[in-house]
Amino acid sequence: MSAPFEFGALPALSRSGADRQETLRGDRERLRDRWPDARVVLVGQAGRAPVRKVSDQDGGQFALSTRKAQSFGDEPPEDALFLGEWDGADYWTLPGEPADTGETIRVRGGWGYWEEVPSADGELWVELRGHGHKLDDASAGLLTTAVALRSWHRRARFCAQCGETTSRTQFGWASWCASCEREEYPRTDPAVICLVHDDVGTNGEHVLLARQPIWPRGRYSVLAGFVEAGESLEGCVQREIREEVGAEVWGIRYLGSQPWPFPRSIMLGFAARADASAPLWPADGEIEEANWYSRAEVRAALAADEVHEPGFEPEPGALLLPGNSSIAKVMLNAWAAAEA
Repeated sequence: MSAPFEFGALPALSRSGADRQETLRGDRERLRDRWPDARVVLVGQAGRAPVRKVSDQDGGQFALSTRKAQSFGDEPPEDALFLGEWDGADYWTLPGEPADTGETIRVRGGWGYWEEVPSADGELWVELRGHGHKLDDASAGLLTTAVALRSWHRRARFCAQCGETTSRTQFGWASWCASCEREEYPRTDPAVICLVHDDVGTNGEHVLLARQPIWPRGRYSVLAGFVEAGESLEGCVQREIREEVGAEVWGIRYLGSQPWPFPRSIMLGFAARADASAPLWPADGEIEEANWYSRAEVRAALAADEVHEPGFEPEPGALLLPGNSSIAKVMLNAWAAAEA
């Protein structure tokens, strides 16, 4: 009998080796003393960060191109956010943009399309969502944290209790309202994402995939949704799948998680079973289409791994899968590699 499928690798944005324990960010003297030897990760308004190519494998592999902290002053600027310590050095993030040279480089994007990205001084400026899977482990973890913190601070400028302007504390890991003396920490919204397969054998022979109306034609993924107040994770899985496609699921089990800072989610991955013979009822306005796909069809879609020009229109009936930085892709890879 086959074993229940499990992740074969960590999701792309779950890779983080930096030490960011609270005692580090609370030691102001230590952080200032180490600032001259620290490194800075720049993140632009559009979420792009500078990287350098370290390998041509799989269309290019990259590492973050960091800056010397001392080039920004003798101590951390007001808007510097501490990311953690890695390999003996402190890492911070500051806002920054590429030089306006007008130059671009054509690279393979995360959704299977060619993409023109800004280029300056031998660096490429890429965004995490489309290119996080191409970064080395340390770079992926640092940039995910940087994007998450910057995204939260853009939305936490005012106190949720009294409406007054807040200030940053703990070098970016909290906000403080002097008016009502309220401290708040970076928010993360839990969301479930579930791979539903049929009830054949241990891992099923078919998987349930759906597409949203705003997605390109042929693009399908597993189902997901936000956890509501007072709701368990398992209860959310059951409710979301029932609401989105009308299917009843059981045998819910946890697989793993991935931060998804777009703007501030944590994706909690599950697997579940459903009756493939029961009718599906896609939610109006939310799900355009939902279908069951065989393991052979999913394997073929994974193996195709094609790169398309912008504006590409797939043939009717084509199956295009989620981007490589998403936990959904890891789930489908694991399920496809398993046996029923």
